Amino acid sequence: MSDAVSALGGARFDGFATVREIGPLGMIALRATPDVPGLEAAVRAVTGTGLPAVRRIEVAGDCAAGWMAPDEYLLVLPYDLTGAAVAGLSLALQGQHHLAVVVSDARAVFRIEGVKADQVLAKLSPVDLDGMEPGELRRTRAAQVAAAFWRQGDGFTLVCFRSTAAYVMGLLQASAQPGAEIY
Repeated sequence: MSDAVSALGGARFDGFATVREIGPLGMIALRATPDVPGLEAAVRAVTGTGLPAVRRIEVAGDCAAGWMAPDEYLLVLPYDLTGAAVAGLSLALQGQHHLAVVVSDARAVFRIEGVKADQVLAKLSPVDLDGMEPGELRRTRAAQVAAAFWRQGDGFTLVCFRSTAAYVMGLLQASAQPGAEIY
Protein backbone atom coordinates (compact mmCIF):
# COMPACT_ATOMS: atom_id res chain seq x y z
CA MET A 1 0.00 0.00 0.00
CA SER A 2 1.34 3.43 -0.88
CA ASP A 3 1.64 6.29 1.56
CA ALA A 4 -1.23 8.78 1.62
CA VAL A 5 -0.46 12.26 0.36
CA SER A 6 -2.50 15.42 0.35
CA ALA A 7 -3.69 16.85 -2.96
CA LEU A 8 -1.30 19.81 -2.98
CA GLY A 9 1.54 18.63 -0.75
CA GLY A 10 0.64 20.96 2.12
CA ALA A 11 0.40 24.17 0.07
CA ARG A 12 0.33 27.38 2.11
CA PHE A 13 -0.23 31.09 1.53
CA ASP A 14 0.23 33.88 4.06
CA GLY A 15 -1.81 36.97 3.25
CA PHE A 16 -4.17 38.93 5.47
CA ALA A 17 -5.30 35.43 6.45
CA THR A 18 -3.33 32.20 6.34
CA VAL A 19 -4.53 29.54 3.91
CA ARG A 20 -3.06 26.07 4.15
CA GLU A 21 -3.93 22.66 2.88
CA ILE A 22 -4.17 20.09 5.63
CA GLY A 23 -4.27 16.39 5.27
CA PRO A 24 -4.41 13.69 4.48
CA LEU A 25 -7.47 13.59 6.68
CA GLY A 26 -9.75 10.60 7.10
CA MET A 27 -13.32 11.08 5.91
CA ILE A 28 -16.28 8.76 5.67
CA ALA A 29 -19.51 9.54 3.84
CA LEU A 30 -22.28 7.94 5.88
CA ARG A 31 -25.69 7.68 4.28
CA ALA A 32 -28.56 6.89 6.66
CA THR A 33 -31.65 8.63 7.95
CA PRO A 34 -31.42 9.80 11.57
CA ASP A 35 -34.09 7.31 12.66
CA VAL A 36 -31.97 4.24 11.78
CA PRO A 37 -31.72 2.19 14.99
CA GLY A 38 -28.22 2.29 16.43
CA LEU A 39 -27.03 5.15 14.19
CA GLU A 40 -26.16 7.58 16.96
CA ALA A 41 -24.30 4.91 18.95
CA ALA A 42 -22.38 3.86 15.83
CA VAL A 43 -21.35 7.47 15.07
CA ARG A 44 -20.35 8.00 18.70
CA ALA A 45 -18.21 4.85 18.64
CA VAL A 46 -16.32 6.12 15.57
CA THR A 47 -16.05 9.86 16.30
CA GLY A 48 -16.78 10.32 20.01
CA THR A 49 -19.56 12.76 19.06
CA GLY A 50 -23.30 12.62 18.96
CA LEU A 51 -25.30 12.70 15.76
CA PRO A 52 -25.23 16.31 14.52
CA ALA A 53 -28.40 18.34 14.10
CA VAL A 54 -29.32 19.93 10.77
CA ARG A 55 -26.47 22.13 9.42
CA ARG A 56 -24.28 21.38 12.44
CA ILE A 57 -20.96 19.69 13.10
CA GLU A 58 -20.01 18.00 16.36
CA VAL A 59 -16.28 17.98 17.15
CA ALA A 60 -14.41 15.82 19.67
CA GLY A 61 -10.64 16.25 19.53
CA ASP A 62 -9.44 15.31 16.05
CA CYS A 63 -12.76 13.65 15.13
CA ALA A 64 -16.03 15.18 13.95
CA ALA A 65 -19.45 14.31 12.59
CA GLY A 66 -21.13 16.80 10.27
CA TRP A 67 -24.65 16.97 8.84
CA MET A 68 -24.49 17.14 5.04
CA ALA A 69 -28.10 16.35 4.03
CA PRO A 70 -31.23 14.79 5.56
CA ASP A 71 -29.70 11.33 5.01
CA GLU A 72 -25.98 12.08 4.84
CA TYR A 73 -23.22 12.71 7.37
CA LEU A 74 -19.52 13.40 6.98
CA LEU A 75 -17.37 11.68 9.58
CA VAL A 76 -13.87 13.11 10.03
CA LEU A 77 -11.16 11.16 11.83
CA PRO A 78 -7.46 10.33 11.56
CA TYR A 79 -6.67 8.97 8.10
CA ASP A 80 -5.34 5.61 9.29
CA LEU A 81 -8.50 4.82 11.27
CA THR A 82 -11.00 4.94 8.41
CA GLY A 83 -10.85 1.26 7.47
CA ALA A 84 -11.59 0.10 11.01
CA ALA A 85 -14.24 2.81 11.37
CA VAL A 86 -16.15 1.66 8.27
CA ALA A 87 -15.94 -1.95 9.49
CA GLY A 88 -17.28 -0.85 12.88
CA LEU A 89 -20.12 1.12 11.30
CA SER A 90 -21.04 -1.83 9.06
CA LEU A 91 -21.12 -4.18 12.04
CA ALA A 92 -23.09 -1.78 14.26
CA LEU A 93 -25.63 -1.02 11.53
CA GLN A 94 -25.85 -4.54 10.10
CA GLY A 95 -29.33 -5.18 8.74
CA GLN A 96 -30.16 -1.45 8.74
CA HIS A 97 -30.46 0.66 5.58
CA HIS A 98 -27.16 2.59 5.37
CA LEU A 99 -24.01 3.10 3.34
CA ALA A 100 -20.56 3.96 4.73
CA VAL A 101 -17.74 4.73 2.29
CA VAL A 102 -14.23 6.06 2.84
CA VAL A 103 -13.90 9.26 0.77
CA SER A 104 -10.60 10.53 2.20
CA ASP A 105 -8.66 10.31 -1.05
CA ALA A 106 -11.44 12.01 -3.01
CA ARG A 107 -11.35 15.16 -0.87
CA ALA A 108 -9.00 18.04 -0.15
CA VAL A 109 -9.10 19.98 3.12
CA PHE A 110 -8.00 23.54 3.81
CA ARG A 111 -7.67 25.75 6.88
CA ILE A 112 -8.29 29.47 6.56
CA GLU A 113 -7.04 31.16 9.74
CA GLY A 114 -6.66 34.58 11.30
CA VAL A 115 -8.89 37.42 12.43
CA LYS A 116 -9.94 38.12 8.83
CA ALA A 117 -10.44 34.49 7.75
CA ASP A 118 -14.14 35.13 7.25
CA GLN A 119 -13.32 37.76 4.63
CA VAL A 120 -11.58 35.17 2.47
CA LEU A 121 -14.71 33.01 2.36
CA ALA A 122 -17.09 35.99 2.08
CA LYS A 123 -15.68 36.68 -1.37
CA LEU A 124 -16.31 33.14 -2.57
CA SER A 125 -19.48 31.83 -0.95
CA PRO A 126 -23.08 33.05 -0.69
CA VAL A 127 -23.11 32.66 3.10
CA ASP A 128 -23.78 35.19 5.87
CA LEU A 129 -20.52 34.56 7.68
CA ASP A 130 -21.25 37.20 10.35
CA GLY A 131 -24.26 35.13 11.42
CA MET A 132 -22.47 31.79 11.22
CA GLU A 133 -22.11 30.27 14.66
CA PRO A 134 -19.37 27.95 15.90
CA GLY A 135 -20.54 24.40 15.24
CA GLU A 136 -22.51 25.41 12.15
CA LEU A 137 -21.64 23.58 8.93
CA ARG A 138 -22.44 25.06 5.54
CA ARG A 139 -22.59 22.95 2.43
CA THR A 140 -22.35 25.49 -0.36
CA ARG A 141 -19.91 26.50 -3.05
CA ALA A 142 -16.59 28.27 -3.28
CA ALA A 143 -16.93 30.28 -6.50
CA GLN A 144 -17.95 27.58 -8.99
CA VAL A 145 -17.24 24.37 -7.07
CA ALA A 146 -18.95 22.40 -4.32
CA ALA A 147 -17.55 22.92 -0.84
CA ALA A 148 -18.45 22.55 2.80
CA PHE A 149 -16.98 24.54 5.65
CA TRP A 150 -17.32 25.21 9.35
CA ARG A 151 -15.89 27.68 11.84
CA GLN A 152 -13.27 26.10 14.07
CA GLY A 153 -10.88 27.90 16.41
CA ASP A 154 -9.59 31.11 14.85
CA GLY A 155 -10.74 30.20 11.37
CA PHE A 156 -12.53 27.78 9.11
CA THR A 157 -12.02 24.27 7.80
CA LEU A 158 -13.07 23.83 4.17
CA VAL A 159 -13.59 20.53 2.33
CA CYS A 160 -13.83 20.21 -1.45
CA PHE A 161 -13.31 17.54 -4.07
CA ARG A 162 -9.67 16.63 -4.60
CA SER A 163 -10.06 17.21 -8.34
CA THR A 164 -10.72 20.90 -7.66
CA ALA A 165 -8.02 21.37 -4.99
CA ALA A 166 -5.65 23.50 -7.10
CA TYR A 167 -8.52 25.70 -8.26
CA VAL A 168 -9.80 26.16 -4.69
CA MET A 169 -6.29 26.94 -3.41
CA GLY A 170 -5.96 29.56 -6.14
CA LEU A 171 -9.31 31.08 -5.14
CA LEU A 172 -8.39 31.15 -1.46
CA GLN A 173 -4.96 32.61 -2.20
CA ALA A 174 -6.40 35.37 -4.41
CA SER A 175 -9.05 36.15 -1.79
CA ALA A 176 -6.42 36.43 0.97
CA GLN A 177 -4.15 38.83 -0.94
CA PRO A 178 -3.01 41.75 1.23
CA GLY A 179 -4.90 44.92 0.35
CA ALA A 180 -7.98 42.97 -0.70
CA GLU A 181 -9.71 43.03 2.69
CA ILE A 182 -13.42 43.85 2.98
CA TYR A 183 -14.07 46.90 5.13
